[in-house]
Amino acid sequence: MKKQIIYILALVLMVSVFTGCDNNSADNSGDASHEEHSEGEAGHEGEEGTNEEGMAELHLSDLKFESLGIKIDTLPIRSLSGVVEANGQLEVPPQHEATVTAILGANVTSIKVIEGDQVSRGQVLAYISHPNLTRLQTDYVRGYSQLQFLEKENQRQKRLYEEEVGSGKTYQQIQADYQAMKGEVKGYEAQLKQLSLNVEKIRSGEIYGYVPVVSPIHGFIQKVKVQIGQYVDPQTKMFMIVNTDHIHADLMVFEKDIYKVKVGQKVSFTVESVPGNTLTAKIYSVGKQFEQNPKAVHVHAEIDQKEDFLIPGMYINGKIRTGDNQVKALPESAIIEEEGKPYIFMAEAHEEDGKTEWAFKAIEVRTGITEDGWVEIKLLEPLPEGTKVAWNNAYYLISEMKKGETGDDD
Repeated sequence: MKKQIIYILALVLMVSVFTGCDNNSADNSGDASHEEHSEGEAGHEGEEGTNEEGMAELHLSDLKFESLGIKIDTLPIRSLSGVVEANGQLEVPPQHEATVTAILGANVTSIKVIEGDQVSRGQVLAYISHPNLTRLQTDYVRGYSQLQFLEKENQRQKRLYEEEVGSGKTYQQIQADYQAMKGEVKGYEAQLKQLSLNVEKIRSGEIYGYVPVVSPIHGFIQKVKVQIGQYVDPQTKMFMIVNTDHIHADLMVFEKDIYKVKVGQKVSFTVESVPGNTLTAKIYSVGKQFEQNPKAVHVHAEIDQKEDFLIPGMYINGKIRTGDNQVKALPESAIIEEEGKPYIFMAEAHEEDGKTEWAFKAIEVRTGITEDGWVEIKLLEPLPEGTKVAWNNAYYLISEMKKGETGDDD
């Protein structure tokens, strides 16, 4: 009996061991199967909606496409110029600017112009008066009369000398006095002409009490630097005049760009104080010496159409067109930079359940010349013939693609 009980207990224990082993195998098999299923699902989710570069394709309904106003066309060829950007200011050549002085020291008795007045060459700007000016005129009259006397005496002594009646020494002295007085009178006349006085009237005895100060050029009064009653020295600046008909663009081109700039190239520029107005000019002179701070060369350009608001000294921002290149190009709004790389978007329409749907794919490119809102596109790989690309809304397209990658449906 005791042996039978031991035998039954042994059988029960063996059955329990085998049952436990089967359950553990089944559990382990089930866990492995579950992990394989999860990995398969994860792998499928990561590949969905991505293109070869790893960036998700974007699909838009035709209705959404139309509402965004996305423009689609082939990649165009456009004429773009190389551009050198340069800043500077408006200037007038030195021969068209004038500083008016008094020639001789005198007092200002009247002023005939104000700042901004347009004046002509020879026009009276002011009158000055001083005993020195009166003395100059009387000295001239006295010297001219003496010259007349010496001229006749010189002719008489010459005749006597040639007839061997007069002294040679006397003739030489009179001749020397005549030549000296002739030079002195010429000097008086030169001064009187600089003062814009009529020499012939002064010879006849007419003495001017007021001497005019006249403009040496055509132009506009830029500065009036004197007052009535003020004594002005010969070097005192009385008026500043500028002829804006000859105003031009003076641009500073840096050393790294100067080799690209040549006479005859076109320039477009804006005036900082007058935003919204773009003017054009043509380069007529390129400097041959560097300014040291900054190290740049002066480039002068003649303005095509001079506007009334242009004033010397105004600061300008310019773009010099350095060439004409036929290149593939797109508007700036068709290009987006992502992680330091520029992209454009290839577009393709297809039917989905009887409705038109648009698929957009990001294409990495390189960019080149930029001009007037257009950017040169350099393809890393050629596109199939007839491929269409988006001409705008690049920012929206990349944003929607990022939402698709992160699973954000908002």
